[in-house]
Amino acid sequence: MKAICVFSGGLDSMLAADVIRAQGMDVLALFFETPFFNSKKAKKSARAMALPLTVIDITRLHLEVVKHPRHGYGNNMNPCIDCHALMFRIAGEMLEEEGASFVFTGEVLGQRPMSQNKGSLNRIATESGLHGLLVRPLSAKCLTPTIPEEKGWIQRNQLLDFQGRSRKPQMEMAKRLGIADYPSPAGGCLLTEKGFSRRLKDLFMDKTDVETRELELLKLGRHFRISPHTKIVVGRNKDENQHIRTLAGKNDIILRSVSVPGPTALLSGEISADALNMATAITAAYSDTAERTVSDIGIEQVTLESRVLSTPVRDKREFKPYMI
Repeated sequence: MKAICVFSGGLDSMLAADVIRAQGMDVLALFFETPFFNSKKAKKSARAMALPLTVIDITRLHLEVVKHPRHGYGNNMNPCIDCHALMFRIAGEMLEEEGASFVFTGEVLGQRPMSQNKGSLNRIATESGLHGLLVRPLSAKCLTPTIPEEKGWIQRNQLLDFQGRSRKPQMEMAKRLGIADYPSPAGGCLLTEKGFSRRLKDLFMDKTDVETRELELLKLGRHFRISPHTKIVVGRNKDENQHIRTLAGKNDIILRSVSVPGPTALLSGEISADALNMATAITAAYSDTAERTVSDIGIEQVTLESRVLSTPVRDKREFKPYMI
């Protein structure tokens, strides 16, 4: 018999997969990828466990959930209940084609106050369409028996009763199982981060149809909203400068300091003469201008000939009010 694990790559999902495999089940791990969370951690953890892993990009579906979460957000832009229901629904739709009988996850009762209380766990099971075919092996003994337990596909007495925010039981179990290399619980989803969420909210206010490259840009540099529909992103180091350039759209303008070392900046949206002047001033302010009073900024755009503009050097503190 086979089961599908919605697999984050964190310690909880690793332990849940081990618990189910220990009962003689074949396990397929699924990781659902978006610009807000990538599969790097899941791939590493799956390799360490010799666990088959399939990565599925759900960006378009997930974006709609992020824009319009039925159950609202957590502390920032994280729609955890709606997000989990979406993932589990997709996993449920794959049961037949994968020859699997149920879906399970590494969720722990009470570990997260919004999405992992009993009410939320039941709601997610219902809204995903899985109902009793969704198993939480780490907290199963604290929850109502599921169909796989009732039918004897898995033994309830071999499942666990973890609950609460402490990770000590998981860490002790990992030690017993010889699992020494596992990721820390932090940093999984960008939507839980305050700064990233602020930038994402700003993007949604500006545009309804968001491109994936625009989401990737939110991870880079300093962001300035210089008019309701015009933004500039300024790189902070060489790697960001290179990455920003690769994410430019055909109507965007790339700016860079040509007289002294400085950042690469990307100007997008409604580009007026005033917006371009502001963008050159910001690019110059974050360049290594030293004692200079004027800086030369190169301007590049796919549809226009490259040129150089000279701009007075201003104090970067003048632009703080525009920073997102």
